[in-house]
Amino acid sequence: MIQEHQPNPVPPRPPGEVNSLAFVASEHPVARDARDQLLAQYGHVADAPEKADAIVALGGDGFMLETLHRYLGRGVPIYGMNLGSVGFLMNAYAEAGLLERVRNAELVHLHPLRMTARTLDGAEHNALAINEVSLFRESRQTAKIGIEVDGVDRLSELACDGILVATPAGSTAYNLSAYGPILPIGAELLALTPISPFRPRRWRGALLPHRAQVHFHVIEADKRPVSATADFTEVRDVCRVAVHEDQDTSVCLLFDPEHNLEERILKEQFQP
Repeated sequence: MIQEHQPNPVPPRPPGEVNSLAFVASEHPVARDARDQLLAQYGHVADAPEKADAIVALGGDGFMLETLHRYLGRGVPIYGMNLGSVGFLMNAYAEAGLLERVRNAELVHLHPLRMTARTLDGAEHNALAINEVSLFRESRQTAKIGIEVDGVDRLSELACDGILVATPAGSTAYNLSAYGPILPIGAELLALTPISPFRPRRWRGALLPHRAQVHFHVIEADKRPVSATADFTEVRDVCRVAVHEDQDTSVCLLFDPEHNLEERILKEQFQP
């Protein structure tokens, strides 16, 4: 049984009160070198990053997602600096004036999705997703999935490669690649987006209230196996999957005022 560790939520610390930084880096040599240089310049909290006033994550969006999961619910704001490829969740990398940048950064609270997946053997698995919960077909057979929202049967059978529920922060990730809508932070919406839908062919998904309770029922689950993934936690051979926003859990991100997350999401919608 997969059960994501969830510590007791801790109130976030205001960015303006930041006096100590901890540095975490991806395995990439460039990120490791940058961490060593920043450690020499600013120092860090040695015994545990969660005891720092803020954590500086060095890498790309994938590493940022790992860091957010690692310190979920601990109340430590995380300031990312991009040393990866896209860096949508990151700030620009610069060594100078870092402490002042973190103190002046804007704090964004994000609530993750909680996935509860039941498999064909009757086991139940729970995991959290900051970006999205996705269902995918496991074989050459098209997946057939029924969709229920807040106890109402909305689509009795969707023939597809899969389907996902994305948060506003995750709407520019895989959801965007699947032609789903981009959601501004604070819109209090979730994106329900099909992946390569076959029937009904013209259905392109839906926008749901952020408090919606979504249930997926896998039709002919033994013949048409489906996996469910919450960010990078995968559960195979599922028959039912429930998804809702976990209001009791939050992650805290820090963004430079000129590169805040809401502006990035808005800007992304006008890319040629």
